Amino acid sequence: MERIQKSTLAFLSDIKTNNNKDWFNANRSRYTDARNDFEGFVQALIDAIVKFDPILKGLEARSCMYRINRDIRFSNDKTVYKSHFGAFIVRGGKQNGDRYAGYYIHIEPGNNSMVAGGAYMPPMPWLTAIRERIAEEGDTLRRILSNRNFIKYYTTIEGKKLKSAPKGFPKDHPEIELLKMKSFLVSRILKDKETTESNAFDLILEGCRIMKPFNDFLNGL
Repeated sequence: MERIQKSTLAFLSDIKTNNNKDWFNANRSRYTDARNDFEGFVQALIDAIVKFDPILKGLEARSCMYRINRDIRFSNDKTVYKSHFGAFIVRGGKQNGDRYAGYYIHIEPGNNSMVAGGAYMPPMPWLTAIRERIAEEGDTLRRILSNRNFIKYYTTIEGKKLKSAPKGFPKDHPEIELLKMKSFLVSRILKDKETTESNAFDLILEGCRIMKPFNDFLNGL
């Protein structure tokens, strides 16, 4: 059964404390092994998700994975490398993360890994479409969020909110708290052992399965 290797977490832990090009170049083979391990895990996950989310058929892990190099051009933090691996499993690959809700996998040592998803800061046309659907079909989203398995795995929906009603929606709308949201996210933090033990794959896959109705709602399906 697929799982993240402990050596992958060890590499990510080491790069956090040795975050420089000289160390990275000297340990490039460790990076390659760790990245290949993560890529294999993500691809196996995609292939399993396709069975209940067939729109992802043919998606390759590489199109979903983020680079380990940080973009430091406009950041005060000049750390060169990330100390985690991340992949956004979404229709067409990660470049479509501003168009569709999907499944995010994050591997980071120190009990900071997670399975997450939904829509992060969707552009206004998409955000408006989500709000319009909530206004008309809020009961559908409420049923998804109140599902026993959803609550057990994710607890609740997350995301920043407006302080007042968004333009075009009455402040006394019964779903006003959902309409105020600027992001629609779910997440579950995973302990290190939950990513490396034999049931890691099943645990993360189950999180994606539970998330699918939530993503479908955000995608207008």
